[in-house]
Amino acid sequence: MTIKPLAIGIKRYIPWWGKIATKLLLSQLPNREKFLNDISIFSSEPTMEEPIYAYNTFKEHLNRAKPEKGFVSLELGPGTSLFSGMISWALGGSASYLVDVGDFALKDIQLYQAMEDFLKQKGLPTPDLQNAESLKSILESCSAHYLVSGLSSLQAIPDESVDFIWSQAVLEHIRKADFFDIMRELRRIIRNQGVCTHYVDFKDHLDCALNNLRFSESIWESDFMARAGFYTNRIRYSQMLDLFEKAGFEVEVLEVQRWDRLPTPRENLSKEFRNLSDEELCICDLFVLLKPA
Repeated sequence: MTIKPLAIGIKRYIPWWGKIATKLLLSQLPNREKFLNDISIFSSEPTMEEPIYAYNTFKEHLNRAKPEKGFVSLELGPGTSLFSGMISWALGGSASYLVDVGDFALKDIQLYQAMEDFLKQKGLPTPDLQNAESLKSILESCSAHYLVSGLSSLQAIPDESVDFIWSQAVLEHIRKADFFDIMRELRRIIRNQGVCTHYVDFKDHLDCALNNLRFSESIWESDFMARAGFYTNRIRYSQMLDLFEKAGFEVEVLEVQRWDRLPTPRENLSKEFRNLSDEELCICDLFVLLKPA
């Protein structure tokens, strides 16, 4: 039996606090990022490692942004899959950046060859990867640049050089102290007619509730907690929109999803969140479009 099916089977029975304890323990292991991804005790949702999901996700953002052919794209937080570099090229992009805070990308050439086959079945142009020897050569074949130093990587990208910036359930994972600086860099590198689209998941990444709001700022923002794989910055909806505007973007909210009622009792929240309105706390998902102001 492999680890992942076992993990998917048991994850339903682990309470949110048990998941925190498990991930804190596992975060101390070598190569923890890959191992935490492999065991998948937190989610059985489709991932960007699956060609159809990666393609449909990129296409949804692209359709909302509508950049002109020959666009330069940037994916913030690609994680283990760099498929978006291939997809961007296949859909008319001239180059792409894939920016993360570490080198988490899977290096198995067969994964990218499977993506190539998928794109061919769609009748789209693809680089020839049959003789590819490395992930580096695959990225070069579609003019994709993989940068793994987070904010420092963004700072190395030239001013007004990107047409289309997007992220899928990533903004909530940016460290709170870095969030505004990241937004300012995205504003700097986007062209005046460029567009950003972001899907943001405000739910905790433990039980799809608000359990992340139970903790004090000092505990939650500690490096120990942030390294464990369940960290979210806990920036709420209104505050995030305000930060977008302060960074120099015009904000258009495309979609908002809400809980019918608070999924975590208000009295169990940390005091800095306890006085927020139900309307604010019940927002669980956001799709937002940003343009330079």
